[in-house]
Amino acid sequence: MGANSGKAAIFDLDGTLLDSMGVWDQVDIDFLGRRGIEVPDDYMSTVSSMQFRQIAEYTIKRFDLDDTPEDLMNEWTEMATHAYATIVEAKPHALQYLAYLRQSGAKLAVATTLLPSMRVAAMRHTGLDEYFDVVCSVDEVGDTGKEEPDVYLKAAQLLNVEPKNCTVFEDILAGIRSAKSVGMHAWAMHDDSSDLDWQTICDEADGIMFDFSDAPVRL
Repeated sequence: MGANSGKAAIFDLDGTLLDSMGVWDQVDIDFLGRRGIEVPDDYMSTVSSMQFRQIAEYTIKRFDLDDTPEDLMNEWTEMATHAYATIVEAKPHALQYLAYLRQSGAKLAVATTLLPSMRVAAMRHTGLDEYFDVVCSVDEVGDTGKEEPDVYLKAAQLLNVEPKNCTVFEDILAGIRSAKSVGMHAWAMHDDSSDLDWQTICDEADGIMFDFSDAPVRL
């Protein structure tokens, strides 16, 4: 029996396992650049909490574009999928930590908001796809975002591990709160995208990491 047998680790992708938050900044720059527009200072912070379609509608209105929301979403998806398939890297020590957890007997899942095309491309490109028993996405739980615990509970159910024996690794405050609300442990990965919430994250998470060399040895 390994140190973590009977336990599960559930990982977010964007900003936790993947050093990928810069992808979306670059998509914004390239997308607006194609139209001869510079990204305004407040644009990225304004859209960061919006859903995909809302961002498309807001962008069309703000820049008086002729495109439909579907046009924008398709263009962004294509640009981001290419980036996830070619330039995104795993966070430092992520692969070693996953290998250690597997060897220790833990079950492993991904719980992500990433669209399937991006998720598959990124996991294949970085080599993360070899390590997981289960990959769960919010599109499998009725598009319920991470402000609700549904995607984490779905991962636990598929792994056949009780919530109290699961540890969630996340970079956003909403995800940490959701995981803890159903009795899971939650470790926070620092990512620049969550700087505004970092103090609260430190107060509420069971542990914090700057890369996976800081990750817990026992779940």
